[in-house]
Amino acid sequence: WDETHFGKMGSYYINRTFFFDVHPPLGKMLIGLAGYLSGYDGTFPFQKPGDRYEQHNYIGMRGVRLCKLFCAFLGSCLVPFAYLTVLELSKSLPAALLTAFILIFGRCSCYSKTEYLNCSAIILFTDLFYWSCRPFSPSWWFWLSLTGVNLAGAMGVKFVGLFVVLLVGLNTIYDLWDLLGNLSLSLVMFGKHLLARVLCLIVLPLALYMAMFAVHFAVLNRSGPGDGFFSSAFQSQLIGNNLHNVSVPE
Repeated sequence: WDETHFGKMGSYYINRTFFFDVHPPLGKMLIGLAGYLSGYDGTFPFQKPGDRYEQHNYIGMRGVRLCKLFCAFLGSCLVPFAYLTVLELSKSLPAALLTAFILIFGRCSCYSKTEYLNCSAIILFTDLFYWSCRPFSPSWWFWLSLTGVNLAGAMGVKFVGLFVVLLVGLNTIYDLWDLLGNLSLSLVMFGKHLLARVLCLIVLPLALYMAMFAVHFAVLNRSGPGDGFFSSAFQSQLIGNNLHNVSVPE
């Protein structure tokens, strides 16, 4: 069912047809992009689960062959990143190995071969947290920025990603509280730590999150099934809509 749901939205992006969905757009945009780059033309109707793809080139979107990718590739990335994340958080090699083992032999590896956002895109985005490095070193900035990028990615796929934002936020507050209590650290240096986290974990994710919607609205410029959820002024900007280019008062 989910593959029918999200595959149809991937086709909407390829055809630039406007639609409405309760979730943010990133995961569906990535599925559409994978289909476009692999030669899928966006014509399969995705009417109901079980329909045969026949001559349609769906491999790039779905990833039945691991060499041709998207969702299956993301699913395969879960294993090493989850291993590294658990190893960093717990400092326990058995715990990290157990996590990797569960992901390899669990349902996740099966689900990630289909267009199923929960088991590929969003889990991968929630799997990358910043590693312990020397403060303000290049590697420290890299991992802190990557954490911000993945916060935006987690929120941009599904709103359940907000739980990851909460987790990182609480961890950041704990780190800052610990730094504030360090008497060997000057207030100026503490301010730098605070500013770095504001930039990388608040400003950067928000900017990227808004950029996703900017791309979403720029790509979907043709009239489609989502028109009725928006105002007449918005509909007047959609090609093919009855109100297209009509002067609509605010």
